[in-house]
Amino acid sequence: MHEDGNGGCRGVESGGAPSGGESRTGVNQPEFLALERELTVLLRRARANQGEMAREVHPDLESSAYGLLVRLGECGGQRATELAAYIGVGKATMSRQLRALEELGLVTREPDPADGRAWVVTLTREGQERVGRVREARRARYARRLADWDPRAVAELARLLHELNRGMEK
Repeated sequence: MHEDGNGGCRGVESGGAPSGGESRTGVNQPEFLALERELTVLLRRARANQGEMAREVHPDLESSAYGLLVRLGECGGQRATELAAYIGVGKATMSRQLRALEELGLVTREPDPADGRAWVVTLTREGQERVGRVREARRARYARRLADWDPRAVAELARLLHELNRGMEK
């Protein structure tokens, strides 16, 4: 069995017939098998890329903290509880990650003007510049790799991924 460029196997039919009396509408339909396979490859590559991008922002940055920086860059200041909910981690994990980001000079915490008991986390100027450079370089890589795609196909892919992400929130 050999993998093709997308992690599939050449010369081996995957999936087979539905088992356990599942109907044609079951999870073993070829389109759901193909979706699972392609998402697995995409997520594996995304995890590897996230680690690379984190190191580009700062050599000591944990790969899991990169998403926090991107979120802050896109949405501006947020409370730690909002960030924890978005990322899907507990308060203790979020506090540890934010402390590490503060030590690296990438974020700052200030009292929330709406509630003095809470803190709002924002990117520092250095954090904004570093994250901006890395994200711009990533978009340039996408543009180079997809240069032979029709721009409408790129837009459709973005739309479908957005729809998928919204559906996964339910």
